[in-house]
Amino acid sequence: MAQAKIQAKMTDVPCAKFSRTLSMADRSGRLLESLDQLEMRVEALRETASAMEQERECILEMIQSIQNSQEMRNICAGEREELDLTANRLMGRTLSVEISIGTIRNSQQEDALRKATSIIDELVKKLLDDMESGRQHLLALHAACVTEAPPVPIDQKFQAIVISCALEDQKKIKRRLETLLRNVENAEKNIKIMDHQKLENPKANGCQ
Repeated sequence: MAQAKIQAKMTDVPCAKFSRTLSMADRSGRLLESLDQLEMRVEALRETASAMEQERECILEMIQSIQNSQEMRNICAGEREELDLTANRLMGRTLSVEISIGTIRNSQQEDALRKATSIIDELVKKLLDDMESGRQHLLALHAACVTEAPPVPIDQKFQAIVISCALEDQKKIKRRLETLLRNVENAEKNIKIMDHQKLENPKANGCQ
């Protein structure tokens, strides 16, 4: 009788442990599934925030483009002042929207981002002094950030720095360079238009 009870206990113990292990595994699986779903939502949240950040940049760029456009110069002072007030109001409201997306970086990525930012900042100063030379350098920096083969020389030193940056920083660097390129192109167009008008008609445009 005693031996039968011992054998029964020996048989029951592994079953109890096995059952408890399955239950723990099941709970762990459900928790992991919940975390996987939350991870997808976090990534969707970051993508949405990034899209909003890009939309904010686009709106600011469009407002500045309108303010600096030739159409604004071709209207009389009174109308231009009114439109400027509206543009400045929209600019202020857009700037009041603050979007912050943190990027996790290691020390190497932090250093690479600082170097890339410094190079672009120096280029912006160069553009103010010599637009044509600065534009060629800008094209070389942008060429270092695109995957397709560009028709211009690539700044390989800058390319190595960008590759060392975090992926999100690489995208932001590329967007900043693209914005600078558009601004330079618009500035060059405005200069040509103004110079052409000066040659054709030295009188200032305005309302009669």
